[in-house]
Amino acid sequence: MAMGKYSRVDGKKSSGYGLTITIVLVVSLCLVGAWMFMSSWSAPTESVDFSSNQTPKDVETTTKTYFTNEEFDKGSKTEETEVVTESNEEKPDPESSGEEKTEQVEEKKEFEDKNGEGDRKDGEGESESDETKQKEKTQLEESSEENKSEDGNGTEENTEENTEKKTEDSAGETEENTEKSTGDQAEITKESSSGSGAWSTQLVESQNEKKAQVSSIKWKVCNVTAGPDYIPCLDNWQAIKKLHSTKHYEHRERHCPEESPTCLVSLPEGYKRSIKWPKSREKIWYNNIPHTKLAQVKGHQNWVKMSGEYLTFPGGGTQFKNGALHYIDFLQESYPDIAWGNRTRVILDVGCGVASFGGYLFDRDVLALSFAPKDEHEAQVQFALERGIPAMSNVMGTKRLPFPGSVFDLIHCARCRVPWHIEGGKLLLELNRALRPGGFFVWSATPVYRKTEEDVGIWKAMSKLTKAMCWKLMTIKKDKLNEVGAAIYQKPMSNDCYNQRSQNEPPLCKDSDDQNAAWNVPLEACMHKVTEDSSKRGAVWPESWPERVETVPQWLDSQEGVYGKPAQEDFTADQERWKTIVSKSYLNGMGIDWSYVRNVMDMRAVYGGFAAALKDLKLWVMNVVPIDSADTLPIIYERGLFGIYHDWCESFSTYPRTYDLLHADHLFSALKKRCSLVSAMAEVDRILRPQGTFIVRDDMETIGEIEKMVKSMKWNVRMTHSKDGEGVLSVQKSLWRPTEVETVTWAIA
Repeated sequence: MAMGKYSRVDGKKSSGYGLTITIVLVVSLCLVGAWMFMSSWSAPTESVDFSSNQTPKDVETTTKTYFTNEEFDKGSKTEETEVVTESNEEKPDPESSGEEKTEQVEEKKEFEDKNGEGDRKDGEGESESDETKQKEKTQLEESSEENKSEDGNGTEENTEENTEKKTEDSAGETEENTEKSTGDQAEITKESSSGSGAWSTQLVESQNEKKAQVSSIKWKVCNVTAGPDYIPCLDNWQAIKKLHSTKHYEHRERHCPEESPTCLVSLPEGYKRSIKWPKSREKIWYNNIPHTKLAQVKGHQNWVKMSGEYLTFPGGGTQFKNGALHYIDFLQESYPDIAWGNRTRVILDVGCGVASFGGYLFDRDVLALSFAPKDEHEAQVQFALERGIPAMSNVMGTKRLPFPGSVFDLIHCARCRVPWHIEGGKLLLELNRALRPGGFFVWSATPVYRKTEEDVGIWKAMSKLTKAMCWKLMTIKKDKLNEVGAAIYQKPMSNDCYNQRSQNEPPLCKDSDDQNAAWNVPLEACMHKVTEDSSKRGAVWPESWPERVETVPQWLDSQEGVYGKPAQEDFTADQERWKTIVSKSYLNGMGIDWSYVRNVMDMRAVYGGFAAALKDLKLWVMNVVPIDSADTLPIIYERGLFGIYHDWCESFSTYPRTYDLLHADHLFSALKKRCSLVSAMAEVDRILRPQGTFIVRDDMETIGEIEKMVKSMKWNVRMTHSKDGEGVLSVQKSLWRPTEVETVTWAIA
């Protein structure tokens, strides 16, 4: 020992043994006391969920609302109120924090099971159950199965799908395991939660890091060859240069980068807010799309002309130099059964040019979805969208169009430069897939009315092909004013003709071939049989417009709806819900100037209820059904609306600054499990016009993340609202662009 051998107390010599024992006992008691004190302390925890009455931590929000919590859901307008809230960290009660923590975990699991299907309280619908998820087919599943079938692979699981699913499941499993272990610890030990201490948990550290990454985003402007017109999946020059062939327009198809860009697209110099509809149909700002090549090449056909600070559109086209309205009436007179705006409501315009045909069909209550490739006809689709006309960049190439089968009432081609008759009619057979039984194909091209050797040869080949496809030539008429002609064909409504053909050419598709599978599915030269069973979709023509928009399709009778109710009941509940939300909240309670809203996108449409609720306004809605959601797009078309399949982990096939309003109902909470939320928001910024509106409905955690990102882009938060862990965010995009630049190497030509 360090002590001396002897010590002297009161002048007496004594042994140190007793003193040593005493010291050891004292030290031991101190250590035991310290251990008991430490054992009563637990590391601080942070709830993953945001409560219904506060915004995410570290976010100071000005909440502007024109309705109370209860009346927001009911849609009842109240006196304008302004509420300013600050989120402060609450210190939990040590005795109850363990139970609260367990309840929060259970609530989060219960909410995640709903898979973000929207506000479903107070009779507004029910959350999607696990059983329902298994029953509802997504476009991803349909397309994967179709690709598997075409590849001749007999296995039941698609490798690509499984890889993606495993990745998603792994992420979800990790999150669930974290919550489970946290909940179990709280249940077993009942340890109290403390707001301070020397130790932290992995949950807290990870959540804080995610928030820090979101709040520390440093946006940059994309340095790309396309400049302000950048479309990531169409301007991937690195992939395009590696193509072995461009014979089938492979270079015009989508080639998405492995990682979506997180930079922001620049603005054209002198950009102005788009001109309001309907004036925009006749003229747009030149500075918004400063391209003159098309005016030089097609000006004599009245496509587009330069006029000072404007680009003007006289309403003409290659086949209707004297105006689209005259041409539209000419087609109606040629075959009255077309019945624009009555029998014929939703059409597809192939190779649309600047889409004047679709632009003037609005006057006949017809929705025309126009598409053309991003090619030498510089900015034709961009012109159409700037004018306020539905259009998208696409090409008849090697893959199916991103639409279900049997949905368009009419398909139109006016000098669309597509060689329909070659390679067994593969491209025309793709239109046959998309065309509704009994629908019309209008072909206005030189082989119809000219007698040159080439035109006569093409006409003979087309006549042979259409006859073999059982298309009936209803009429051929010539427009004397425009000196053009049109042939109108009709697709059969029964299989009688198919069964009576002497040769099976073009062949009928296999029974296993799903005509609705359309996402990245290769084209196949075959025809699908027509549905003759009246209880199934396609056998009966929809109701006339406008009755069809609110008519529940009869073929939904035997199905279960997305939200768990019988499908027809589900459809009706969804329709009434969106009527209420739109009429009482969106139109009156968000401060949106609807006179500037023309091009609208519902980024996660289900039954099309949001679009249907806006039908009386002078606007159109692109209904997007994500590929991992229930495949409800055929229902949307049945209502006389249109839409497209898409994967929001990739960029959309549209030009920058083409939509006035984007609406996302419980999209991002599911999307962030598969891909980067930052890149998704960069895509939102790319698509949305400056001063356009972005409305998000989602759980409060996701709302908090998005709110931070839009604030970092200098967007104006117009309204936030929350109740029971669900929230609504409405923001307006600004003209702000970052000063730093990021070069996207694969987008440099």
